[in-house]
Amino acid sequence: MRNGTNLYALDISGASFTKACGGPCTEGCVTLARIGEDAWALGDSKRPDAQPLRFTTEELDTAGIDPARFGLGV
Repeated sequence: MRNGTNLYALDISGASFTKACGGPCTEGCVTLARIGEDAWALGDSKRPDAQPLRFTTEELDTAGIDPARFGLGV
């Protein structure tokens, strides 16, 4: 992050995850939540107990993940 904050130190207990699906989502989907300014958490609805991975906006962009596909703005 720009200010050097550890992404995994951010509290995500109240984060609202949304799904982006290319199909009917019967087998699960990738989920994304904004967890701070320039901070995102990426989860897997098939594994709700798994800790979401965390990324900066730049890292999401580099990976080709567009928050707009999830209905989220940057």
